[in-house]
Amino acid sequence: MNILWLQASGCGGCTMSLLCAEAPGVFDALEGAGLRFLWHPALSLETGEEVRALLRRIEAEEMPLDILCVEGAVARGPRGTGRFQMLAGMGIPMLEAVRRLAPLARHVVAVGTCAAYGGMTSAGGNPSDAVGLQYEGAHPGGALPAAFRARGGLKVINVAGCPTHPGWVIESLMMLAAGGLAEEALDRFGRPRFYADHLVHHGCPKNEYYEYKASARAPGEIGCMMEHMGCIGTQAVGDCNIRPWNGAGSCTSAGYACIACTAPEFEEPRHPYSETPKIGGIPVGLPSDMPKAWFMALASLSKAATPDRIRRNAVADRIEVPPNLKGLKR
Repeated sequence: MNILWLQASGCGGCTMSLLCAEAPGVFDALEGAGLRFLWHPALSLETGEEVRALLRRIEAEEMPLDILCVEGAVARGPRGTGRFQMLAGMGIPMLEAVRRLAPLARHVVAVGTCAAYGGMTSAGGNPSDAVGLQYEGAHPGGALPAAFRARGGLKVINVAGCPTHPGWVIESLMMLAAGGLAEEALDRFGRPRFYADHLVHHGCPKNEYYEYKASARAPGEIGCMMEHMGCIGTQAVGDCNIRPWNGAGSCTSAGYACIACTAPEFEEPRHPYSETPKIGGIPVGLPSDMPKAWFMALASLSKAATPDRIRRNAVADRIEVPPNLKGLKR
């Protein structure tokens, strides 16, 4: 299967993330699955007329297009013309190119949250009128209509993340190559469920502190970041703490709050990312599936039962009190 990759309005960070894939690397993984790039603007050798000729062949249906990948949001401005971003050398807006090529592809993949929902590119006043391929924020319908289906029958596959995890991209492409990514394998926002059925909270190294509501209060402290530091890993989809980035890391393991970068409209939280909004001292955003009254009762009991070790370590920048193991018997 062949892949055409376009970079629209974005930072290119999803391509940089993809290149961090390891064991195996991205090229070995794709080659092993029978996938190859027809063209990628940062990774391919072809330029100029070679690329124009390739795109003409695809449009004429002389070259089959198995997978169209788009990275970055698509600019619709000014006034719906899309001319804020032109496809270099082709004389047409990226918006028009996407609308021409998407119906010819067997599958269409939005790589990253910008391509999926608009993401950071659409933040603020959004002067370029940037949108995702099939979503404008959380609302269906973007550069492509809400009813769009690729030739393979699927809507746009949204491999969301900012940047997206290299494993999510590679696994999605490999599943398409194997015919294993069906409609039921996508969640309600078009994200592959193999990672979207998990919460960032799953496997978080701060879970012991979360259980006792032993919270960090300042950057660098190792306690749970939900209560004061803006972390919403209990509400955000992703297996970031189950399959670590670059073999070892994640945002929360590095001491940075989860900002739900896989979600539509994460770019507009209406409060600083590093602060937890509260009403009456209670966080506004509570863990998924938990009624507020239950959370309040459990939090009160947990805080009362917090071991001194956890309470002291939570507000330190390293382990100050190790676990006491002297009671163990062989």
